[in-house]
Amino acid sequence: MDKHLSTQFDSELSGISTRVLEMGGLVEAQVAQAIYALTNFSEETAAQVLVQEEKVNLMEVEIDRDLSSIIARRQPTARDLRLLIAISKTIGNLERVGDEAARVARTVQRLVATGMSSRLKMPVADVSFEASLATALLRKSLDAFARLDVDKAVEVIKQDDQIDQEFEGLMRKLITFMMEDARTISASIDLVFVAKAIERVGDHAKNLAEQIIYVVKGTDVRHNPVAQLDTMVK
Repeated sequence: MDKHLSTQFDSELSGISTRVLEMGGLVEAQVAQAIYALTNFSEETAAQVLVQEEKVNLMEVEIDRDLSSIIARRQPTARDLRLLIAISKTIGNLERVGDEAARVARTVQRLVATGMSSRLKMPVADVSFEASLATALLRKSLDAFARLDVDKAVEVIKQDDQIDQEFEGLMRKLITFMMEDARTISASIDLVFVAKAIERVGDHAKNLAEQIIYVVKGTDVRHNPVAQLDTMVK
C-alpha cells in the first residue's frame, strides 16, 4: 500500500474508532437513563431510553456497513484486520447493551402502569448499586478501547466477577422479599429480569475488553480462567 493510500486508510480507521466511541457514549448514557428511570419510576425518562435505542441501532448498521466497505476496498493486513473485526464485535456488544437498557425502561413502564412501584423501594436501591458497578465497568472498557490499553482491559475482565457476585446476592434478597409479601411476586420477578439485564451489561463490557486484548496481542482470551489471564497477555 503506497503512502497516500496508507494515510487514507489510517484516517478511515481513526474515523471508525471515533464513531464507535460516540456509540459507546450514547449507550452509556442510555444505561444511566434507564437506571434513573427505574430508581425514580419515571415514565418520561423510560420513554427517552427507547428513543435512544433507535439511534443506537442505526449507528450499528451504519458503522457495520462502513467496516464492510473498508475491508473490501483496502484488503487490510493482519493487525488492521484484527482491529476491524474487533470493532464489528464491539458495536454488536454495544447494541446489545442498548437492548438491555431498553428492557429496563420497558419494565419501568410496566411497573408504573400496574401501580407496583411504591412497594419496591428496597430492591430497586440494590439494583441501582449493581447498575453503578456495571456502568463503571462499561466506561472503563470504552476508555481501554480508546487507548488500546491492555492493562485496563485485563482489569475489566477481572472486575466482572464483582457484578456477578452482586447479582447473586440480589437474587437472594428478591426471593426473601417475595416470601415476605406475596403481593410483590409479579413486580419482583420483573426486577429479577432487570438485574439480569444489568449483569449482562457487565458481560458485554467484559467482551469489549477481550476484543482489545485480541487487537493488541493477537491473543483470544475468551472462555479462559481469569487466573490464567496475566500469563496469556504477556
